Amino acid sequence: MHCHSYTSCLFPFFHYFLFSISPFLSIVTKMHSGVSSFALSFLLFVMFTTPNSVHSFKTSGWTKASATFYGGGDASGTMGGACGYGNLFTNKYGTRTAALSTALFNDGSACGQCYKIICDYKSDPKWCIKGVSVTITATNFCPPNLALPNNDGGWCNPPRQHFDMAQPAWEKIGIYQGGIIPVLYQRVACKKHGGLRFTINGRDYFELVLVTNVGGSGSIDSMWIKGTSTEWTALSRNWGANWQSNAHLNGQSLSFKVTTSDGQTLVFPDVVPSSWAFGQTFSSHLQFT
Repeated sequence: MHCHSYTSCLFPFFHYFLFSISPFLSIVTKMHSGVSSFALSFLLFVMFTTPNSVHSFKTSGWTKASATFYGGGDASGTMGGACGYGNLFTNKYGTRTAALSTALFNDGSACGQCYKIICDYKSDPKWCIKGVSVTITATNFCPPNLALPNNDGGWCNPPRQHFDMAQPAWEKIGIYQGGIIPVLYQRVACKKHGGLRFTINGRDYFELVLVTNVGGSGSIDSMWIKGTSTEWTALSRNWGANWQSNAHLNGQSLSFKVTTSDGQTLVFPDVVPSSWAFGQTFSSHLQFT
């Protein structure tokens, strides 16, 4: 069956679903005479067909790492970065961000992930602030410095797990004069306000889609795009959080299907209107958990 919209497929499937569970409904409604069979069937339909209804990101265990800081006291030096988020203030990432070492950055796959970090007070009571944690978002890459040893300046060299944090975030857990501190971190769910945002850059036959404000796992594993008159087409990661398409989609409303790194998938139907232009950003009402 070809569907022109989500609604056009929803109701035929709902009628089939209702028919298939009618024997079960007759039993339940006899037990609960005050419940209409239609209301109960619709409730069951939503429970069984709503995506991600019980799926949310699972916090990881604690892992040892180290952390330094950069960007200045106002974090102005953290703008831009290898994830492509641009101005971290206007894109709502703020000052609680970090550049990740090679071992954590994973060629950009970690962009948008959130980490809860505490200073390892037992290992370094002199420079750690005890009992305080800070949650940061991965927005940049900390390149290796192979001219220096891993334990003396080459903090981001493989295989070290290291966070070069925005200074205001780092100073929540460490004393400035320490410079570098041992930390413990765990990957946590990203808490975001509002839905995902899609920025369309590029030119004809080349759409470069930047996805920001991703909740849940925070990072995207795969992504598809669909125009009004085209089928779903897989996008490929260009760099950081930028995904590319080589289709001609001008003048078409655009839909996206996004799968995060923990396997959650959401569809964003017609989130970009047909009047879109390169350089514009469009917000959705859907979010990962």
